[in-house]
Amino acid sequence: MKKVYYLKTCSTCLRILKEWNLPSDFVLQDIKNEAITVKQLEEMNALAGSYEALFSKRAKLYKEMDLKNQDLKESDYKQYILEHYTFLSRPVLVFDDQIFIGNSRKTTQEAKEALHG
Repeated sequence: MKKVYYLKTCSTCLRILKEWNLPSDFVLQDIKNEAITVKQLEEMNALAGSYEALFSKRAKLYKEMDLKNQDLKESDYKQYILEHYTFLSRPVLVFDDQIFIGNSRKTTQEAKEALHG
């Protein structure tokens, strides 16, 4: 699979996509306009190893809902990501059997190297 889950209204996502210079066979999914399905999230989880790894603790709603003071389980992380796109740490690049989650410099560089050798 060659796919990127991102927000087209996010300047950081757009900058990273430009930096990655994706081949034309990649599918881009704007998660605000096309919600993540259970199947898609389960596929990402299989590669990531946990729903928590896919979950953004920097999301505004995370703070507003005071989730840091709750004992969240894997099922909670999954449910929150499915309920609101902001909880997915973005961008998420799925490339063959690899997954790159989030926008840290290290992650985006590793993704770029995987894409372009």
